[in-house]
Amino acid sequence: MGRRRFRLRAGAAPGVLRAAEETYVYGYNAVIAREIHKVGRVPLERQPFAWEGAAAAATMLDLITMTRGRRLNELLAGPAQLHPHAAHLGAGRAHALLRLPPTWGMRRAHPLLRWLAIDGYGFQRSMSKADLMVGERAMPELAVRAHCAIFDQGLGRLLWYHDCAAPDDLTAHIHAYPASRRADLWSGVAFAAVYTGGADPDELDHLAVYAGADGFRQHVAQGAAFACAAWLTAGSLPGHAAEAAPILTGAPAEEAAAWTDAALASLGHDPHTHDDFLTWRAQTRRAWARRHRTD
Repeated sequence: MGRRRFRLRAGAAPGVLRAAEETYVYGYNAVIAREIHKVGRVPLERQPFAWEGAAAAATMLDLITMTRGRRLNELLAGPAQLHPHAAHLGAGRAHALLRLPPTWGMRRAHPLLRWLAIDGYGFQRSMSKADLMVGERAMPELAVRAHCAIFDQGLGRLLWYHDCAAPDDLTAHIHAYPASRRADLWSGVAFAAVYTGGADPDELDHLAVYAGADGFRQHVAQGAAFACAAWLTAGSLPGHAAEAAPILTGAPAEEAAAWTDAALASLGHDPHTHDDFLTWRAQTRRAWARRHRTD
């Protein structure tokens, strides 16, 4: 992170964020070396990042060899089946590394989670071009507004790394973007706060307060709820996620994850478009709002 001129600070955050990216690289290298079995040996609290890297490598090989997503789909149907969120994020990172549109080769992936590839693309593209995407606040290079929104969610996750999970710096950076982009940035920041960790409870509380003052408290809750769902789908809930969930969503992780399940069910029998994905997020925010109206 120092080489990329990301912020470094005292405390646990730098180690947590560095470990997440090192585990991503480990999973990536395991696929390249045809040693995918090694990913299963990673501790449970780091496995999503390893499968994200594995999916990035599988997708890159698919794109280079034009095998129409065969390796990625084998991964999703097999060893990474408990980590679909991570795998689709990793697929998007591969597209960014190859400078290809983030939806190429994703038609055979999960009909709705495949849009997370744009989130992964936004994360990796913003990491590689931080001076442009963060420093100059450039607009995403995507034509569809829905894609730009999902890209900004990935950019928000990248800001969590860029500012080393420091609420004051994150808020200052988000406020520098146009108001039309800040909702998605807050959603991505909150996803990373629960998914990756690195902030203590006081910092998470400050983050929620800052988002509320900016008018985007529900987007923080929604991003955090999606991260809770990702962890619970994986079959584990690490301590940092269990601690962060009530602060950012106002509910236990299991309840917050259930909002995303109910929101998905409300979409009907065949949700698959990017607009369906955005509606999924919006319905999750409504579930948070209903919950807090009854408190």
